[in-house]
Amino acid sequence: MARLRDAIAGALLAQRGGLFPFAPVFLGLGIGLYFTLRFEPSVWMLAASAAAGALLLVWHLRSVSGLAPLICAVAMVALGLALAGTRAHLVAGPVLDWRYYGPVTGRVVAIDRSASDARRITLDRVWLTDVPLSQTPRRVRLSLHATNAGVAPEPGQTVMTTAHLAPPGGAVEPGGFDFRRHAWFLRLGAVGYTRVPLVLWEKAGHNRPVFQTRMAISARVQATLPGDTGAFATAIITGDRSAIPQPVLQALRDTNLAHLLAISGLHMGLVSAFAFAVLRLGLLLTPVGLRWPVKKISAAGALAVAAVYLLLSGGNVATERAFVMVAVMLLAIMVDRRAFSLRAVALAALIVLLLRPEALIGPGFQMSFAATTALVAVFGAIRDSTQDLPRHRVLRGIASVVLSSAVAGAATAPFAMAHFNQIAQFGLLANLLTVPLMGLLVIPAAVVGVLLMPFGLEALGLKIMGIGLTWILHVAQSMADWTGAVRPIMTPGPAVLPMIALGALFVILWQGRLRMMGLIPLVLAAALWSKADRPEILVAENGQLVGVMTSHGRALSRARGAGFVASVWLENDGQGLSQPEAAALWNPTAPVRHIHGKRNAASYDGCSDGALVIASAPLPDRPQATNCVVLDADHLRGMGSLAVSRTETGTWQIEKARDRSGARLWNDAALRQAQ
Repeated sequence: MARLRDAIAGALLAQRGGLFPFAPVFLGLGIGLYFTLRFEPSVWMLAASAAAGALLLVWHLRSVSGLAPLICAVAMVALGLALAGTRAHLVAGPVLDWRYYGPVTGRVVAIDRSASDARRITLDRVWLTDVPLSQTPRRVRLSLHATNAGVAPEPGQTVMTTAHLAPPGGAVEPGGFDFRRHAWFLRLGAVGYTRVPLVLWEKAGHNRPVFQTRMAISARVQATLPGDTGAFATAIITGDRSAIPQPVLQALRDTNLAHLLAISGLHMGLVSAFAFAVLRLGLLLTPVGLRWPVKKISAAGALAVAAVYLLLSGGNVATERAFVMVAVMLLAIMVDRRAFSLRAVALAALIVLLLRPEALIGPGFQMSFAATTALVAVFGAIRDSTQDLPRHRVLRGIASVVLSSAVAGAATAPFAMAHFNQIAQFGLLANLLTVPLMGLLVIPAAVVGVLLMPFGLEALGLKIMGIGLTWILHVAQSMADWTGAVRPIMTPGPAVLPMIALGALFVILWQGRLRMMGLIPLVLAAALWSKADRPEILVAENGQLVGVMTSHGRALSRARGAGFVASVWLENDGQGLSQPEAAALWNPTAPVRHIHGKRNAASYDGCSDGALVIASAPLPDRPQATNCVVLDADHLRGMGSLAVSRTETGTWQIEKARDRSGARLWNDAALRQAQ
């Protein structure tokens, strides 16, 4: 035992100076542990975890043992668990636990577009008829489906409408993406839609100046650049994506160019780099360049520009994350440290996780830090090796673009495939044809256009920006139509992505030959993914849809309706079927029977031997044969979505989404128990 302890201590001692990047890894393990629990830790458990983590951290700082890094690792896990739980309690708010129809009044705090291509607004200061304030959600989100929209929503307006509201939905299949949890951290207590026009209740004041400024800039940009180009430009400048139609968005996704829409690391980095270069060049051309530290002053100026960009973009999670990463690197320049290093990336990851621990389980955090970590590691290895990029300026630039696109694409591919169930087969080519244009033309022109906007001269920059964006849209829409542009991918099991992340991080962060041990979880993850299996039968949580796996793909019980659920199931299957194609596979003589609607439920004549009957409405009492299972609306209430399989003995085995997610703060059943 002592020999093993000494061997571990020696291995850790050899990593001296290179262990800090592991801090966010173990903090993330604690956060991930919180989200995988099937019960909600009590406040006392969270406090004990935080206290234990703090004590272990102090012990680690005072310890002279070679095993001190292991103590620190345990401390970070405990602190991560406490941090995630504390954040979940801090964002707590009322969640509607029934369906509501009636007047809804609230202040517009966000405007975007839904997956069904409808305009969507988020309201705070919500008022609902006959609902006590203690049970009124802090925020609600409404899709606007009225033919006559009435008053056009503007930031800060208080509007009124008549709407259908419901609690945020859970996972559409057991173990799937839990929108209820996602909505909890967005403070959304209800979602719904309205088919009547909005009525202005109170004009916008000056209580949300940043939001109003963003929307004013968006309007100016779209007035200068109409159509899809202007919608693209507003997304890049202000983060307002409400004008982008779904076909354009889908084309960008199918060519792996959707990241150009989100104000993330690429945009923040390009804006900061442009500001840094212009400031540094300008100062060097003046007497200041001979007397003052121009590089540090330029970094401070670029940081200020990045902060303004953060405000203009709306400050969403992806932009906050990008700003933190850029700020860490610019501050490193200001204190004479290496800007692009794994320690800087680790510090940025720590800050993001401390501010928003829930970001860990989202694709944005995973993909952005995967790309950044891989790029820093690869270019750092090239810098430290004898093999360098070509010295010729043009060749060096081309090689850098190709290599960075390939590295970032490879690093983010597993996460993109797992979260979005597809791989853009021409994504690398599309990025090579468009990303350089973002840095050379689009972003500089956008900065110039915004700076000239107060003088009414924004067209000088925006028109040039529009040339680049028109080319990017042309590439996306053309390549999206190529044969084989998108290959569907089956969703992996829950252990696959953590194994990929931990294995890749160990290969990158560990120093020495032992790093190759990180390849073991990577190989195991690939094997598990290749052997992934999909549920035999899936049932929507309200009984509106049933899907049965066949040799030709999943057969759906309906060709229309429950479109979102159907699309998620089919995407997760990775077979590329549309809902009508899947409905054509449905076999009405199979032992699985779906009864939709009250009229069909009223004519229910009983269940045959060994059958499974799913109904979206209550069923009358009828005789049941042996091994028959009937689940109507009354039975399904409170279960969530279902995954059903048939055992060798012919009985039906049912897995409930509620059982998989457990009783958590964001689970409305748990909320009722807590009240």
